[in-house]
Amino acid sequence: MQVSFACTDHGLKAPRNGEHSKQNATSPNTASKARARFRTVALIARSLGSFTHRYHHNLKESTAKLTGMKYRNLGKSGLRVSCLGLGTWVTFGGQISDEVAEQLMTIAYESGVNLFDTAEVYSGGKAEIILGNIIKKKLWRRSSLVITTKLYWGGKAETERGLNRKHIIEGLKGSLQRMQLEYVDVVFANRPDSNTPMEEIVRAMTHVINQGMSMYWGTSRWSAMEIMEAYSVARQFNLIPPVCEQAEYHFFQRDKVETQLPELYHKIGVGVVSWSPLACGIITGKYENGVPESSRASMKPYQWLREKVMSEDGRKQQAKLKELAHIAEKLSCTLPQLAIAWCLRNEGVSSVLLGSSNPTQLTENLGAILVIPKMTAGIASEVDHILGNRPHSKKDYHH
Repeated sequence: MQVSFACTDHGLKAPRNGEHSKQNATSPNTASKARARFRTVALIARSLGSFTHRYHHNLKESTAKLTGMKYRNLGKSGLRVSCLGLGTWVTFGGQISDEVAEQLMTIAYESGVNLFDTAEVYSGGKAEIILGNIIKKKLWRRSSLVITTKLYWGGKAETERGLNRKHIIEGLKGSLQRMQLEYVDVVFANRPDSNTPMEEIVRAMTHVINQGMSMYWGTSRWSAMEIMEAYSVARQFNLIPPVCEQAEYHFFQRDKVETQLPELYHKIGVGVVSWSPLACGIITGKYENGVPESSRASMKPYQWLREKVMSEDGRKQQAKLKELAHIAEKLSCTLPQLAIAWCLRNEGVSSVLLGSSNPTQLTENLGAILVIPKMTAGIASEVDHILGNRPHSKKDYHH
């Protein structure tokens, strides 16, 4: 934060030739008053300078006194987001009723969550409609919320998908209509689009921001190289670069978030909003003895998840989760809480999106906030030892 002070005509402006004697004649105290005023301004500037430095340091992560929720900057932008957000992927308009969706949003909001994530493709647009209806019904201040949506799959027509200028603008307008909002806080480009030049994507995202339809833009499921290209294009043409990447991150999916994205965070300020901290429910431990009938993996559209759980890798993962449960026990928390707090130990992770389908589950997951201080280097090392999948970063090779 910079503080600047303008010298005005009130005795701080240097007199022009011939004016000095006039000023002295009419007001002999002008010069001394000006010096005194300047000294005051200098003192204020100096004190503000030292204050703002401390203020910025404290801002890195702050805690809401009433709820205990922690807030971080979204990447290196100035936007403050709750370190736990609520996602609406398979729940809103899909697995749960509108009443339960409202319960979940209320619990989240009252627990200090300000980040709510959706996408034009979720439940064919229903997730955005339900999200918007709840916000309108609850009369929450729009300025207290951070609403994010993702664009790519908007409809069946050839022109209703992708990241071309037409779909980015029309798709976002459609999302805003469904949510009954004037703007979103972040619009994400959901997967890279090889059919559209990067310059067109960045120009279109800059346009929707300049038009007030979104405050920021980000990427979702992009590679580090693609994000870097978007940043380079933005710098080359004086456009707006992305501020964060949405990426899958959990015990069994680590490489991208731990080795590729930290470099982007430090070099260009791109942070991470991570999703699936419980690996589609695998990390809850409910698949320890096979696939329960009520679970997601038992449903027809999730045959891939069933196969994953039942595979040899899946069985190995369950064995590791049994060991990790002992660490959770030692920390007096549940396995899901340990998994979520483990994601948040990463400095580049701005927020972790939770995807809960019932109030009890959401309340438990929000309790991960209390586990973050317990995630010491020693605990992280124990987790690494059990998982045996710690990716090698560039730093590791220097030792």
